[in-house]
Amino acid sequence: MANAANQNIKIKVTVAGQTLTATLIDNATSRALLAKLPLTLPMQDLYSREMCYHFADALPANETRTSGYEVGDIVYWPPRHSLVIMYRQNGEQISNLQKIGRIDSGVELFSHTGNTQVTLENH
Repeated sequence: MANAANQNIKIKVTVAGQTLTATLIDNATSRALLAKLPLTLPMQDLYSREMCYHFADALPANETRTSGYEVGDIVYWPPRHSLVIMYRQNGEQISNLQKIGRIDSGVELFSHTGNTQVTLENH
């Protein structure tokens, strides 16, 4: 059983010169992401709802499901090794999502950035 202190991990997410905080849940995918930090990623604005980065190699994802998402969710999409920050809702059901956390507040900032560099680092 995971230690309660490790169940929610805070990270910093910097975009357009502003730093937001995010809370990661404790699963294999988030632990693999944490092991890579700090990262500065060229993220693409896709479908006017999400910021996306495709890793060259897969992260572990053994808890995927088909579901909707909430604005602010940070998810991993295994088919394209994609780290995704959901910043706008369109009600679409997306298959094979692995939730890894969420932006605590300020996610609307992503709706104004277009393709941009995003830095993830330990809090």
